[in-house]
Amino acid sequence: MLRPTFLSLLAFTQVALAQDDLADIERITTTASRLAVTDDAMALNIATINAEQLAILGSTHIEKAMKQIAGANLQHGNGQEYLPSLRSPVFTGGGACAEVLALEDGIALRAAGFCNVNELFEAHSEMAERIEVLKGPGSALYGSNAVHGVINVITPDTTYGGGFAGLDVGSYGYKRAKLRAGKDLGEQGFGINSSITRDSGYRDDESVDQEKVNLRYRYSGDTLRVQTGLTYTHLDQQTAGYIEGFEAYKNEQLAQQNPNPEAFRKNRATRLWSQFTWQANGQSTWMITPYVRDQQMTFLKHFLPGKPLEENSQQGVGVQTLWQTQLNHSWQLNLGIDGEYTQGDVLQYQHQPTTGSAFLQATVPQGKHYDYSVDATWYAPFAQLSYRHSAWLVTLGARYEHIDYNYNNHMLAGRTRDDGSECGFGGCRYSRPASGDNSFADLSPKLSLSYQLSPELIAYTNLAKGYRAPQTSELYQLQRQQQVADLKSETINSVELGVKGAYNSVRFNLAGYVMHKDNFIFRDSDFFNVSDGESKHRGIELELRYQASSRVMLQLALSRAMHTYEHQQVIANTQLKGNIMDTAPKWVANTQLHWQVSDDVDVALEWHHVSDYYTDPQNLHRYSGLDLINVRGAWQVNKDWRVIVRVENIADTAYAERADFTTFSGDRYFPGRPRSVLFSIERQW
Repeated sequence: MLRPTFLSLLAFTQVALAQDDLADIERITTTASRLAVTDDAMALNIATINAEQLAILGSTHIEKAMKQIAGANLQHGNGQEYLPSLRSPVFTGGGACAEVLALEDGIALRAAGFCNVNELFEAHSEMAERIEVLKGPGSALYGSNAVHGVINVITPDTTYGGGFAGLDVGSYGYKRAKLRAGKDLGEQGFGINSSITRDSGYRDDESVDQEKVNLRYRYSGDTLRVQTGLTYTHLDQQTAGYIEGFEAYKNEQLAQQNPNPEAFRKNRATRLWSQFTWQANGQSTWMITPYVRDQQMTFLKHFLPGKPLEENSQQGVGVQTLWQTQLNHSWQLNLGIDGEYTQGDVLQYQHQPTTGSAFLQATVPQGKHYDYSVDATWYAPFAQLSYRHSAWLVTLGARYEHIDYNYNNHMLAGRTRDDGSECGFGGCRYSRPASGDNSFADLSPKLSLSYQLSPELIAYTNLAKGYRAPQTSELYQLQRQQQVADLKSETINSVELGVKGAYNSVRFNLAGYVMHKDNFIFRDSDFFNVSDGESKHRGIELELRYQASSRVMLQLALSRAMHTYEHQQVIANTQLKGNIMDTAPKWVANTQLHWQVSDDVDVALEWHHVSDYYTDPQNLHRYSGLDLINVRGAWQVNKDWRVIVRVENIADTAYAERADFTTFSGDRYFPGRPRSVLFSIERQW
């Protein structure tokens, strides 16, 4: 197994597929301030994947793009499903979602309190203008759920004319059509950005049918600018589940099998927003962004006894506001308030009697398990003050956030069957709390400092606190004898030191961090939802781009991290305190070598490495990690046409996208695809 060190990685450095070079020293970010600014002097660690990188990658899943971000380690499940990781272990089980805030065009994909661990499939990442990743607790602009960071998918502004059409065809029945077009009418413009995907899959009885579209409208006046966007996504997926048995992914026949051919996921999401931006007296900028969100999902919980069906939905309206004013040449003030009202509902229903042991048959009944609705009201004022003097930039910010849940249980409270009859063995598995209200309030301060060592080199430090209010599923989907979930908001305190900039032909960002998390939510050995978890996270990250010559470029995204349990908990006679968290590899590295063979032809070689990791919290079982090599080539036929060929897993390595261990199933895996090819032809106008 390859065990990377800094020197060995530099010897075989990975390169980005970006066409931009070191002359593009100022990178634009909207995630930093909601306004388009350069990130070079800011004491924030924001990584960007641009449109050209995404186009060359031909990402069939956002996980492929996120490999190029140091500190990220998304694990692809099956179809469009995934588990998130950003300066963290891969999050699984209870408390897994809402650790990383997922946005599209600066607006959360799901309402606060109604997260889903797979929610990024509702963003149009495949045809984004760029993907911005803010690492560590969110700034004053972002509150609940921005615990370990923010992933913001920025869709293209198609209102200035031009167009693009493409067709992707790949192994195992993969097909995707892409269209981007717009019309510029001067002060106004409109456009469309769309894709349609059909994937019959590598494994038995799996498939993905997916459609995504972004519509844009723009008005640009002398002092007022209006942008309106509509996103619609639809997913119809037949899901393949885990395969079981130690290193089962190495068996080609087992890897193709699907033990859950009945599993599926259907999802529809719509978001509409308008952003009004205007200048006042040349010193101040106002921004108001109202939005509407509607989402519905149905999926089979094939991983639970009885395989119940869940239907959930949410509809809400919200607004983001920002007032930015330049007090004088040194001081800048940002003020704003965000608010949202959401109605959400959940129904979990089991159509068939449970099979298996007598205990499962008695405690997991046919019929309704949960049926409830929640009205959530959320508001968050924030302020941020920046002072710039000479080479120094100091920023102090804070955000106060308050959320109210009005919960209505539409079934009998307790752990009975839906008709009120009792289950055997002491009661039914699922427990429903009585209707009631819950509220949470949190304050997150942040202090950042940067110093410009030279025109192209900046040192910075961040002190930040992040938080995450309990999600409605954690409060109201209880089990066994638990009648009330007395949960606290999760908090995280972070210290980060870094240096970024350019030197000769090298552009880099080197950062180290230490984070301590309190009150993280998990399901304990009694199957209670509790919030007394503690963990510690520390790591070093390097993102480096080296322009070796006019035709050769290297890029490295490297992270070395340690994530440990810090609370007193015993599982299977094992004390977890001090154990390494499960699914937390110490090393993750992505390296690419980009060679411009001629003015019209580019070739890239990519090596992705994930070191071994524990698959259980007791640290008794491991997965050996993975090393994948991919090759991509692009030929610019003429100014209008381009052809791209990608060969993934060129060594045909048997590997697991995800591995874990449970006491019920033992070792289990989502097998990765063998060698596969994706061919694209594109036309621009």
